[in-house]
Amino acid sequence: MIKAVDIHKAFGDNVVLDGFSHEFSDGKVTAVLGKSGCGKSTLLNILMGLSAPDSGEITRPENCRISAVFQEDRLCENLTAGANIRLVTGKRFSKDEIASELAAIGLDGCESKPVRTLSGGMKRRTALLRALLAEYDVLFLDEPFKGLDMDTKQTVMAYCKEKINGKTVILVTHDMDECEFLADEVIRLGGQYDA
Repeated sequence: MIKAVDIHKAFGDNVVLDGFSHEFSDGKVTAVLGKSGCGKSTLLNILMGLSAPDSGEITRPENCRISAVFQEDRLCENLTAGANIRLVTGKRFSKDEIASELAAIGLDGCESKPVRTLSGGMKRRTALLRALLAEYDVLFLDEPFKGLDMDTKQTVMAYCKEKINGKTVILVTHDMDECEFLADEVIRLGGQYDA
């Protein structure tokens, strides 16, 4: 279980987290909901250990394996979509298996295409698939469906829901529909949220 206790974080005079505490349930999808600038991504970075809180404590299981989708896709542009995925999966999946997973999210035929040739939405789906196919104990998703048109988003969300069933996932979003479709629990940051 990941546990946050009395987390404070400020950037200059801008206080983004002011005493945040929560125990994230194992095997559940927890959505962190809030408007832009309320500290969602900052909280995610602190939970992953990529940023330190000003005060407070984060506890994670020992040797916790993390997988993540960041707000930026963070792909290797000169590698193919398939090679980007194999960076985290190694030889656990064959080339055909990766091609099949790509096809399931509308990227049929993209396995051997360099990422630099893909559209923004195609890159986003590649980054998400890479995170989903990695071996992890906790999956962190920061606005994973941004930039996708509505039909594509519905397909990818359904695929994602199947893949994360029974996994420990922390999802950052400003979209209540994503929370209702994917999350077992919703945390609201930044006060009352008007969807």
